[in-house]
Amino acid sequence: MDLKDSPKAGGTVTIPGDTIVIRGGNPLRGRVDVRGAKNLATKAMVAALLGETPSVLREVPDISDVGVVRGLLEVHGVLVTESETPGELLLDPSNVETAHFAQVDALASSSRIPILFCGPLLHRLGEAFIPDLGGCRIGDRPIDYHLDALRAFGAIVDKSYEGIHLTAPNGLHGADIQLPYPSVGATEQVLLTAVRATGTTELRNAAIEPEIMDLVAILQKMGAIITVEPNRVIFIEGVDRLTGYTHRSLFDRNEAASWAAAALVTHGDIFVAGARQAQLMTFLNVFRKVGGGFDIDEDGIRFYHPGGELKPVTIETDVHPGFMTDWQQPLVVALTQANGVSVVHETVYENRFGFTEALNEMGANIVVHPRGLPDYPRRVARRDFEQAAVITGPTPLHGADIRVPDLRGGFSHVIAALSAEGTSRVSNVDLIRRGYEHFFDKLADLGADFDVEG
Repeated sequence: MDLKDSPKAGGTVTIPGDTIVIRGGNPLRGRVDVRGAKNLATKAMVAALLGETPSVLREVPDISDVGVVRGLLEVHGVLVTESETPGELLLDPSNVETAHFAQVDALASSSRIPILFCGPLLHRLGEAFIPDLGGCRIGDRPIDYHLDALRAFGAIVDKSYEGIHLTAPNGLHGADIQLPYPSVGATEQVLLTAVRATGTTELRNAAIEPEIMDLVAILQKMGAIITVEPNRVIFIEGVDRLTGYTHRSLFDRNEAASWAAAALVTHGDIFVAGARQAQLMTFLNVFRKVGGGFDIDEDGIRFYHPGGELKPVTIETDVHPGFMTDWQQPLVVALTQANGVSVVHETVYENRFGFTEALNEMGANIVVHPRGLPDYPRRVARRDFEQAAVITGPTPLHGADIRVPDLRGGFSHVIAALSAEGTSRVSNVDLIRRGYEHFFDKLADLGADFDVEG
């Protein structure tokens, strides 16, 4: 939880509650610093379990998901300490031990990260336990890919009403694995398990997101032998031991894109320090097509509304290097102000348009097609569960009472409220702090007019 106070007109922002009251109409202007990616830092922390010596991870964001992983590591005997350098963690796995079910269950209920502990714990302890998994309610996120991969490595999976218990009485061995879909989580699972398995693992149809490549770099620093080949194929040669690592996390491209959308929606001007062009190229192309402006510097990217009308676009979410599903939600708010009809095809998750209901209550014109638009010309292959949203604009937004449904949808609701006429009351905002460091502080620094309740 973000416990800092932030300067704000008329007073200070105190310890955040779960509801904020937003008075819209102020352009967001200023600078925000983006640290390590949530989707890399948490996985890098898990990777430290595999080392026989301590690891140092830098640029770790101060978000609740990191706190969950830290707690899970600590109940398994990993010593986690903060250095004097902000955002730097020392992770010492010298005394890894089996955690009590109740401890794991209490910590894991708000995150899906525990599934990635399985491979490392099987190597270190010969067993692992995972309870029912939480996470954002954006659609079914089955763990079948994970469990099938672990079985292929030789793990025995026992399911009960409490959760899933895994053992590896004969150790883990290399496997040939073909993922049905290039799942990021399943790819991480295979990497974290294969590096210490006996023999060679071939993973086909792997995810190749920048965060995956950063995890590969970390594992290589630890002593792993990993070859990334064309066409989503990864070979991992198992090794007998791994050491710790020292690594600076990749910046959070999802947070960077979110602040870019906030600048566009509020007619603002935000410099996102730490953002890098190479990992945002697909987003930048779409941002420019919509009518947004950006300037790329060595230490970050400036995003701004250059004036004039915003333009409608068609977006198809996809795995990397396609347009990320996490990018579409904040950008949809900007598309409500584009002059014409935009279409967003969501092909990654089957229930990621729930956040549009609140936008419609605020005055937007968004029609969700639960089965997609099968006759619409496409580049990305259709999936059976996909949805489509048709956004017609421009439509002025007005204040409303909103409850945050998920991480990215919640950010979208906040920036919609910031651009709307009148006052909005946004509840359940604690979800947003799962992935946005010092969220209220950054809003205040950018000139947002809001109060915190609770």
